[in-house]
Amino acid sequence: MRVIEPHGSEGATRAPDPADAPPGPLTDLLTLARPLHAAKTLLLVPLAVVDAGRWTFTALGEAAWAAAGFVLAGAVVYVGNDIADRHRDRHHPVKRHRPVAAGRVSVRAACLYGTVLLALLGAVVAAAPGRPFWPLLAYLALNAAYSRALKHIPLVDVTAVALGFALRLVHGYLAVGARMSGWLVLTVFSASLLLVVGKRRQELLTAGIAHRPALRGYSVELADQLLQLTCVLTAVSGLLYLRTEAPFGPYGEVVTLFAAPLTLFALFRYLQVVLVDGGGGDPVRWVLRDRRIAGAGVALALLLGTALLLARHPAAALGILP
Repeated sequence: MRVIEPHGSEGATRAPDPADAPPGPLTDLLTLARPLHAAKTLLLVPLAVVDAGRWTFTALGEAAWAAAGFVLAGAVVYVGNDIADRHRDRHHPVKRHRPVAAGRVSVRAACLYGTVLLALLGAVVAAAPGRPFWPLLAYLALNAAYSRALKHIPLVDVTAVALGFALRLVHGYLAVGARMSGWLVLTVFSASLLLVVGKRRQELLTAGIAHRPALRGYSVELADQLLQLTCVLTAVSGLLYLRTEAPFGPYGEVVTLFAAPLTLFALFRYLQVVLVDGGGGDPVRWVLRDRRIAGAGVALALLLGTALLLARHPAAALGILP
């Protein structure tokens, strides 16, 4: 049978596409550090400044120092995980393209890269003597234990990952010397747990237990139940924070009423993506790119920002409210 090419002459070959070329060494090293995941730290650490209401240059500088330390700590952890998980990552349809798993970066080069990042982290800590940095140490220790053992224990694995997010917020509070809000820390923990459980569910459907042995302790039905529980906990703790501990003064009740539908819509959309569309495998990338979640997030940020401004500057409310 003669095959006729739809475009061009018979037997013509397609010209190489520059997009098909493998990334360069510098791009691979940057990929190892997961720059997109720095959004976790850049969102959670400054959140302590917003909650405490300390908008001084000193507090902002302390928050920037804390964020820089956690960005480097996260990069160290990601490089270490890619080295430790390279064999399992090769069984995953997406993670097999990671630089170490794909063989584009050698284990030796990745170890050297991780050492350099760890040295930079040490320099950041040493440049700020006397400041509390135990959440950084706890984060590194937690991830070392996770890489060696905890990630293989069902339910413990997702809890350990969620604790890492809560430690970022705690570090922000300690950096600015503010009192911690228990409801806000719980909200961050439960929201993180929600995203991690959604990721495990998607892995059950696509990658299987060869990639992650802890998945033997999960099922799609269990993941669905856990999603419901954590979704309720996230909504309740977040709304309780807004009503009782958020720095909105007399506007706390109004903010809670308007924030409730936005919060529920964002959670509903997440459940729709995970349970209906089969998504959620990369929570950070999905949250940043989903237009509906982004819209709800922008609306919620405008609401909270306006309430915070009115609470801090009551005179401004006279020109806005009747």
